[in-house]
Amino acid sequence: MDERRRRFEALLLPHLDAAYNLARWLSRSAAEAEDVVQDAMLRALKSFDRFRGGDARPWLLAIVRNCHRTAAKRRASFVSVPIDEEIDGMTGDIPNAFRADTPDPESAATANAERRKLDTVLAALPEEFREVLILRELEEMSYREIAEATGVPMGTVMSRLARARALLKERWLQSEGASS
Repeated sequence: MDERRRRFEALLLPHLDAAYNLARWLSRSAAEAEDVVQDAMLRALKSFDRFRGGDARPWLLAIVRNCHRTAAKRRASFVSVPIDEEIDGMTGDIPNAFRADTPDPESAATANAERRKLDTVLAALPEEFREVLILRELEEMSYREIAEATGVPMGTVMSRLARARALLKERWLQSEGASS
């Protein structure tokens, strides 16, 4: 294996899960996310000589984001996901009822319902808000890293994040009222 490939793998493979996670939330489809990540990794490999060092995660996630947008433009029709449906397996793992540390069935059912509701509300947010929320809260990226990955100023990242959190809260509370 040559030195370039070794460096590529050492710098970017640790961020493969983050790349898939972002692609999954942006595309709302496991199959599309896999395609986006594969395309992003190929693009990253082709342009790796232009990577100037620093943190590879924002660089890779910027490529994932661009690949997602390119793929979305290629698709002739966009199918939106109804808010009241489960999002293609994005509800998390079902707890194993036979484990000793598992909460009682009622608590587990409540936690699963809330997780599904959060996934649904989050998936329904506009992409620019969902994107920064995912990068900050799930990927735990700094504002600077998010700005680098999304190509927008840090102030815009902070503004979008504040608006995303407010919109998430508003939609959560609306769904609480609808389910009452």
